[in-house]
Amino acid sequence: MRIAKFLTATALSGVVATCPVYAQDVQDQEAFDDNVIIVTASKRETTLQETPIAVTVTGAEEIAKAQVRDLSDLQTLAPTLRVNQLQSSANTNFIIRGFGNGANNAGIEPSVGVFIDGVYRSRSAAQIGDLPNLERVEVLRGPQSTLFGKNASAGVISIITQKPQFEFGGSAELSYGNYNAIIAKADITGPISDTIAFSLAANLNKRDGYARDLNLGTDVNERNRYGVRGQLLIEPSDDLSIRLIGDYDHINEDCCVAGNVVNGPTGAIVDALAGGVGLDAENPFSYNVYTNLPSENRIKNYGGSAQVDYDLGSLSLTSITAYRGVDSYSNQDSDFTAADLLSQNANDTQIRTFTQELRVASDFDGPINFLLGGYYFDEKIDIANAIKFGDDFRAYGNALIGAATGGALNFNILEAAFGGSDFAAGLAPSPAVYANRFFASGTGYDEVYTFKDKAYSLFGTVDFEITDDLILTGGLNYTNDRKKFSANVLATEPFSAIDFDAPQYTAFRQQLLLGAGVAPPTAAFLAANPTITLPDGSSANPLAGLKGLQFFPPVVNLPNAVEDGRTKDDKLTYTARLAYQVAPSLNVYASYATGFKASSINLSRDTRPFADDAAALGAAGLLQPNQTFGSRFAGPENATVYEVGIKGNWDVAAFNLTFFTQSIKGFQSNVFNGTGFELANAGKQTTKGFEFDGNVTPMDGLRFSVAVVYLDPIYDSFPNSVYGDISGTTPSTIPALSTTLGVDYDVALSDMLGLNLRADYHYESKVNLIDDNPADPTSPNFTREINALNASATLSYNENMKFTIWGRNLTNAKYLTTAFPAVGQAGSFSGYPNQPRTYGVTARYKF
Repeated sequence: MRIAKFLTATALSGVVATCPVYAQDVQDQEAFDDNVIIVTASKRETTLQETPIAVTVTGAEEIAKAQVRDLSDLQTLAPTLRVNQLQSSANTNFIIRGFGNGANNAGIEPSVGVFIDGVYRSRSAAQIGDLPNLERVEVLRGPQSTLFGKNASAGVISIITQKPQFEFGGSAELSYGNYNAIIAKADITGPISDTIAFSLAANLNKRDGYARDLNLGTDVNERNRYGVRGQLLIEPSDDLSIRLIGDYDHINEDCCVAGNVVNGPTGAIVDALAGGVGLDAENPFSYNVYTNLPSENRIKNYGGSAQVDYDLGSLSLTSITAYRGVDSYSNQDSDFTAADLLSQNANDTQIRTFTQELRVASDFDGPINFLLGGYYFDEKIDIANAIKFGDDFRAYGNALIGAATGGALNFNILEAAFGGSDFAAGLAPSPAVYANRFFASGTGYDEVYTFKDKAYSLFGTVDFEITDDLILTGGLNYTNDRKKFSANVLATEPFSAIDFDAPQYTAFRQQLLLGAGVAPPTAAFLAANPTITLPDGSSANPLAGLKGLQFFPPVVNLPNAVEDGRTKDDKLTYTARLAYQVAPSLNVYASYATGFKASSINLSRDTRPFADDAAALGAAGLLQPNQTFGSRFAGPENATVYEVGIKGNWDVAAFNLTFFTQSIKGFQSNVFNGTGFELANAGKQTTKGFEFDGNVTPMDGLRFSVAVVYLDPIYDSFPNSVYGDISGTTPSTIPALSTTLGVDYDVALSDMLGLNLRADYHYESKVNLIDDNPADPTSPNFTREINALNASATLSYNENMKFTIWGRNLTNAKYLTTAFPAVGQAGSFSGYPNQPRTYGVTARYKF
């Protein structure tokens, strides 16, 4: 009955698998020859050829030979996936087909959902790991909300680990590489009784940093992480299976290095404050940096799950219950210089997540089959942040003011003027109220945020077998999401709270404009320096130029009388798909799907009231001095995708081709502007393109593969971006062309010895790293182009002992993963350089 082949044509979107590899051990010659790849992308286990879903599958053996250590390495094998490591070990951004967000802010849930053994990992800190004891990784492209209802508007990464076995076995692995990299893994599995099996796995990953902090004399971008994982498989009968999983991972690293890309006008001041060298100017690929504070990244990620599968014959029931915890602490020198501008930028986050999924699937003999289910999500987040000025910031600010006023103004003069004016106006207890307090060391922000999210989804799909070869699939998902959040931000630096337009400063402003009084700038000087006043020098506020230094103004906290700190979102998403088996080895299909992601919350110091609430906040007396407006949250994302494709699979060759148009209305953009992140909804972003992969096996043991992804993205509408209206422009960081070329060769040297040679070459076309700024065509931009070669050679003895020589990025390609305005340094830009060439040897024993 061919309906069994097409039951996976559920409400997931997509059509083909890019870069298909093996779910079984490559040494399994039958799997190698027959292109048999098992997937569960549709929450049913079928072969890849029979699964009309856009999914990239990477098996355990391929991951081992390619030395893929975490999800950031996986992108070389899955060209449509991009993984950006940002400023800490806890911040990783996943992007599929050019869509993705979620890093830097725990209130922004990712558009690409990550699931491990069916359990949703809600934040990027929980998504970092060394992938121990894997079976395969599936990357599902396009909106997947119909079956993965919680935040899958751009795609899904599904990680499947190996179940415990009722036959005793295990493995041990040890690797050594450059930068003194040591990777150790071990696992053991076997029966406890006739109905209970267990498995235990542990991993250690240590490495010296490949970057050097020349000011502190320490290595940066090190690896120092370990994890343990235990499982029980209970099968009291052929119909009932219970899988219990518990895991714990720990990270304690100095990460992540940011190099200077453009040394702006403040560079000389930074160098002077640092005693000569404050940064390695415009040389990010030296991997040398100068900071005054080592980065701390301490992450604990732990949890457990219970999966129950019960076979009732024509029906099967599945329940997955899980609890996850993440404790993350990070602190870093966020100005990325040896000058002590920021003495602290600490984040202490605790995440607790409970999830429950129930589903029932049919396996009837008739033309109709279905899958029905429900999903519940309950999460609580507590965040304590602190960002403080360092010992050098007051001198740094004085230098900026002095340069702009010819030395006429400094903080001492301003403190005396504002203090005296406030005292005369009855607003200050003494004229010296501000003395030595502007940008004093240790002042800044103290922040506390809370977040609660409760959501549920109800989903169902129906497969209708029109004929033996033609299957029509329809699916629905209803998601209801409720969030409750609070922000309590205390500003302790007084300069940022001063309203330079206030009436009590009128006399001081007139002094500056007219050149009267003690040591003020002359009117002629002010007229020649528009950063202080307008050219005519007659009516402008000469203090306006100082507003750029008001980094940490008072914040309107919430909930308050106007803002309740709540969001309520719900959405019905759906899928329609038609799949046709032209021949036993050839399938075609077309689909239309919608996706949904609920509002994301701005749990950061950049939280600002919406401009629409200004009047109500003013009437309630809640507006603060120098009040600015922005966003408390970004509204929901709504995705759509049209896809058509063809998939062919024969003994010696296979190919897959997909054409798609994918759009997200309300894409949640979170962009750094030099002092903070701006969270806003893009009106609409669309990507058109195609994905092709193919492989050929011209002889036993030899396989060539190719994967090509072409993307044509555009901001259809984005009027309120950090750069202004960028509608009609091309989104940054999305390469038009990505390719991976691979070769894998197995040869028997004797009855006991075998040799495997493999290599993959990854290319990404040149792309801008910062969105266009039509308002300022002279603003700098930076590009990235990737040419990376990975290779390995493995000698096997009796298929139990393997020795591998491997290398990643053998071309030593150098590129920036991300570029951004330098923190508090107007005109300067920083960027994260990629990991340089790594290589080493691995020994693995399997028993």
